[in-house]
Amino acid sequence: MKKTIFAIFCFMIISSGTLLFAQPAEREFKVTQRYLNIPIFDDRPSQELLFTAKGADSLSVNVCIAQGEPQYWVFKDLTPYMGKKLKLAYDGDPADLDKLFVADTIVGQSTFYKEKNRPLFHFTTCRGWNNDPNGMVYYDGEYHLYYQHNPYNRYWGNMHWGHAVSRDLVHWEELGDVLFPDNMGTMFSGSAVVDVNNTSGFGTKKNPPIVYAYTTHGQWQKQNIAYSTDRGRTLVKYKGNPVVDSHEAAGSHETRDPRLLWYGGKDGHWVMALFEKDGNSFYTSNDLKTWAYKSHLPGFDECPDLFCLPVDGDKNNIKWVTLGAAGVYMIGDFDGEKFTPESGRHQYTSGAFYAAQTFSNTPDGRCIQIGWGRISHPGMPFNSQMQLPTELTLRTTRDGIRLASNPVLEVKTLLDRAFTSGGAMSVEDANKALAQFTDPDKGLHIKATLKMDASCYVALKMNGNPFVEYSPSFGLFNDHFYSTEDMSGLSFPIEVFIDRTGVEVFIDNGLYSWSAQLVCEGSSRLITFEGWALSIQNLVIDTVNSIW
Repeated sequence: MKKTIFAIFCFMIISSGTLLFAQPAEREFKVTQRYLNIPIFDDRPSQELLFTAKGADSLSVNVCIAQGEPQYWVFKDLTPYMGKKLKLAYDGDPADLDKLFVADTIVGQSTFYKEKNRPLFHFTTCRGWNNDPNGMVYYDGEYHLYYQHNPYNRYWGNMHWGHAVSRDLVHWEELGDVLFPDNMGTMFSGSAVVDVNNTSGFGTKKNPPIVYAYTTHGQWQKQNIAYSTDRGRTLVKYKGNPVVDSHEAAGSHETRDPRLLWYGGKDGHWVMALFEKDGNSFYTSNDLKTWAYKSHLPGFDECPDLFCLPVDGDKNNIKWVTLGAAGVYMIGDFDGEKFTPESGRHQYTSGAFYAAQTFSNTPDGRCIQIGWGRISHPGMPFNSQMQLPTELTLRTTRDGIRLASNPVLEVKTLLDRAFTSGGAMSVEDANKALAQFTDPDKGLHIKATLKMDASCYVALKMNGNPFVEYSPSFGLFNDHFYSTEDMSGLSFPIEVFIDRTGVEVFIDNGLYSWSAQLVCEGSSRLITFEGWALSIQNLVIDTVNSIW
């Protein structure tokens, strides 16, 4: 009887298409071509795909291999395995492995950065998902933008660090992934510094290393370091990782996103700002390898940042700023171990903007920030983007010292002047000017000062649908309370960048900004102002060139 029941049980499992205790399907081949092309269908269950080769680190990822026609193709760069025998072990249907193929080209490569819903002037990865910017550092003439990347799907998962470089902050060259999941977990967010004095011993004073701090996400989150001595192209993980394992002391597995900076002069020390449980913790080190906990500041979410800025450009009046992923910040003093707030909590941005980070080692001392744009691109084999790089400054306002964020000057190199009013315009006349720019595949930049009366509702619309709304009576800007610098609330400058799939808006010269997804559904994109007793002053309209 038991044998009969067991046989029936086995028949049911086999007939359902699932083999209990089945060994992973395997495929082995010598790597002589660069790319493994993988067809993807998002709605299929993801299965583990394991890469192993003698003398190379193993890699485990989850993929949704298409059974029939793929929605899109992704790829794995096989350069680390070149000339070696590579074994693929797969937990799904063995027939799926036959759909993968190796070539010196990537499926769809000719269309990279040319797709219909590819943003024109916001960085996006060629394939897959991206979120937080990581490891942002300037070194040897290049701005390095690393980022959270899933190369195998347009949704979150398989977290790697992607990598792109730029010499002007607007045109980016994507170089490929540099940090890969390992036995401690997937690669979460972190930062980078140039170790000018080689305190870590990873390089030399003539060739100082870039040192990276990052989180591994496994059973719990730990902090690790890596380094590069080849201009950020190859990252070597430190053999003594993890360097901070604080989950027990913090009372939480949520300990992540280390932000590095150098504090003090020649005899200073390294600081790590780390999100732990309910806020930003601060650690110190002399060599980037051994860290000591110093203090904690509650009231922040993930992705901390920490930097100092002159107030109104006065180098004799320096204030420190610490912030979290949601754009909430405090202004105060930092003594190298503890942050003492003097003002806050304030918020300088909202909407799609999240998890921003500032560059280390900028050549001109500017505090330059890039944030993750939580914006999707319909029908595309990639997802999310980076927002425009902005320069952060501290300004004295009627409410005290506040943080301002404005697009870096380099963004102006993308603009072609198309219209300027040279004075005040009515809504009707302004809309006539905007009616000349209806191509949804073109980038658009609008700048003006809006003046209104107290009863006025003001909006900017695309094809009749508002994407900017302001009510001075309620003090609401896109449903977020904002008190303009003009105490009456009846006048403020506004700057708008419209890309193929998103919009960024800056008001009051950067004291507040907002961003969102904005996709034109039709073949024509009509941008219009709306408002009673509204005057549009000094209207400027530019087209925005592609960065690709």
